[in-house]
Amino acid sequence: MTTYDLLVPRDEEGYLVNPEDWNEEIARRFALEENVELTKECWTVINFMRDYYADHRVAADIRHVAKHLAHELGCDKKTAKNRIFGLFPHGHVKQVCKISGMKRPRAWSTG
Repeated sequence: MTTYDLLVPRDEEGYLVNPEDWNEEIARRFALEENVELTKECWTVINFMRDYYADHRVAADIRHVAKHLAHELGCDKKTAKNRIFGLFPHGHVKQVCKISGMKRPRAWSTG
């Protein structure tokens, strides 16, 4: 058990119980667990997720994330979505939501 396991409540799948507990160090820890290298593009996605949550009190689905990343990269949404899956190969819910400190969205697929 790590320090973060002791200080930050997580559910049985490893997602934060309270998204408000998130910070960048927790993101780094979760990224290590998920074997994800946090690049500048990853942080763009993570920060969008956090901002979206702050505004809407729900995690952004992949459509919103892809639209934002497409805007940031100057590409189309399909290219941006493929880029997200390149950055987070096990999917939006499994890795983007977890590393961003979101609760696991129960109604979504892992894609």
